Amino acid sequence: MSRIAQRFADLQVHNEKALVGFVTIGDPTPEQTVPLVVTLAEAGVDIVELGIPFSDPLADGPSIQASSQRALQNGITVAKSLDILHQIRAKCPNLPLIVMTYYNPILRYGLARYAADAKQAGVDGHIVTDLTPEEAGTWKRLSDEHRLDTIFLLAPTSTEARIQSATKLCSGFVYCVSRTGVTGARRDVPQELTAVVTRIRHHTNLPICVGFGVSQPEHVRSICHFADGVVVGSALVDLIHAHRNAPSLLSEVYRFAHALKTATRST
Repeated sequence: MSRIAQRFADLQVHNEKALVGFVTIGDPTPEQTVPLVVTLAEAGVDIVELGIPFSDPLADGPSIQASSQRALQNGITVAKSLDILHQIRAKCPNLPLIVMTYYNPILRYGLARYAADAKQAGVDGHIVTDLTPEEAGTWKRLSDEHRLDTIFLLAPTSTEARIQSATKLCSGFVYCVSRTGVTGARRDVPQELTAVVTRIRHHTNLPICVGFGVSQPEHVRSICHFADGVVVGSALVDLIHAHRNAPSLLSEVYRFAHALKTATRST
């Protein structure tokens, strides 16, 4: 059983839902990424997504776009990202780690080489944001060979055919995008989201996590009534950036993540 599957199984036993937290590798600095992830784990975050920055992040809103640009300016590459992931794995041996990136950086690195190196670094799975199920055959085969989960995004606009094709290839969990558009913190949870999750459940027994726009404990509590977990990205990235030079950075991250995790237990 993969670390991701094991984590969801453990959460189910305790009647909890998953909190997935996102950080961009190298933002605010490469040296701060490892302690940030360790802090998230200590605060109760169940799974951590780590963004390998890309210069043209089409699915990301202003916050994560800016964090990717800062990371690139800090000299982050795929190779350096893998080295940081290896350091994180050494500090957090049981924490599920997911890489979220785009196809171009992996392709340039070399698909087979990257899959092997990612496994060696301790990665458990990938969300390759712009890779569609129809074009994912080679990557899915390499991921399976190296026991890496492949997680696809589904949206409110996804057709039944797209839901079927994506869930057929998915492993680990299904990432349900809460709304159309790009990432970014929002004030509300779309009312139609329950129906979207229900549609996806007709096609898979995998856990379903909801992301894009989740920024407050109230959002987490609401979504956990009908989904298996939530993904918090932009709000966390914004918090890290706001406190990047403050001695309180890690304590602020802990406080925010702990409040979100507490909300997953109140359903």
